[in-house]
Amino acid sequence: MEKNNYQGVLQHPIGSGFNAKSTATEVVKGIDLTGKIAIVTGGNAGIGLETTKVLAAKGATVIVPARDIKKAGKNLDGVPNVEIEAMDLTQPDSIDAFAERFIASGRPLHLLINNAGIMWVPLKRDSRGIESQLATNYLGQYQLVARLWSALKKANGARVINVSSYGHQMAPFNFNDPNFEHREYQTLLGYGQSKTACNLFALELDNRARPFNVRAYSLHPGSIAGTELARDADMEVFQRMGFFDENGNMRPEILAGLKTIPQGAATTVWCATSPLLNTIGGVYCEDADVAELDLGNSGKDNGLESKGVQPYSLDESSAKKLWDLSGKMTGVVFEVI
Repeated sequence: MEKNNYQGVLQHPIGSGFNAKSTATEVVKGIDLTGKIAIVTGGNAGIGLETTKVLAAKGATVIVPARDIKKAGKNLDGVPNVEIEAMDLTQPDSIDAFAERFIASGRPLHLLINNAGIMWVPLKRDSRGIESQLATNYLGQYQLVARLWSALKKANGARVINVSSYGHQMAPFNFNDPNFEHREYQTLLGYGQSKTACNLFALELDNRARPFNVRAYSLHPGSIAGTELARDADMEVFQRMGFFDENGNMRPEILAGLKTIPQGAATTVWCATSPLLNTIGGVYCEDADVAELDLGNSGKDNGLESKGVQPYSLDESSAKKLWDLSGKMTGVVFEVI
């Protein structure tokens, strides 16, 4: 009987043969995705765009839901096997409409890659009053997976990939006040709890979905140069995190550790395609391998260095509690049947 990953019991590298410098193209070498259907949120920019290109080049049909159709079309121009659809993760009705269109197509869904996310934003709330990072980075993906569940089952061998972050180490999930209604808002705490939620969701989804041959994973892509994730950040935040010095210059050790976009997409693509994961799920990965459990002795966050996963983001009781809370916050009850 396969084990689940509650409390991180499976969090040990499995000898993938890859490392922090491996690229998405390298990790998918020898794998044929002809006939596979993939959805990649945020698949028209940054590591999402690289993920889309690599999967499409291996034969997969890749659907890219996007807020800005015109921008997506421009960025994806010339990429084969790609379909662009309208969807905004901050708008629940938009998620439902996209999912309904896909389900109506009758196609199975082999890969659902929840790549889209925001970071370093000031306090904003969606139409439901939910803090924007939690709404976009986690609750949107919860709703999307729930609405696409029948297509995932139909694939008879699907994977759900949640692009999380080492940023989950900034905060556990705050069940008492997830929307910062009774505590001071700090953007990094909001980001941290949203990424912890991604990890907990992958953990619980894998446990519930495994009997239907659907597996789930979360991952840290690395610290990456050239993405749009930092577009809302100010210099003070970067300095507080130790990325830049007092003169606004990136510290040499940070610069040296940054991954390229092809390297940043590698762990996503590895989680989506590696046969080594056929009997392992619910794990948090980094550097194209399963990560170590962080018991307080992980290295600094300097790009290419391994970092590990916090036990609180793989806790069984928290995962089950978050599943129930997510249904209440979104109004979407996700029954895995």
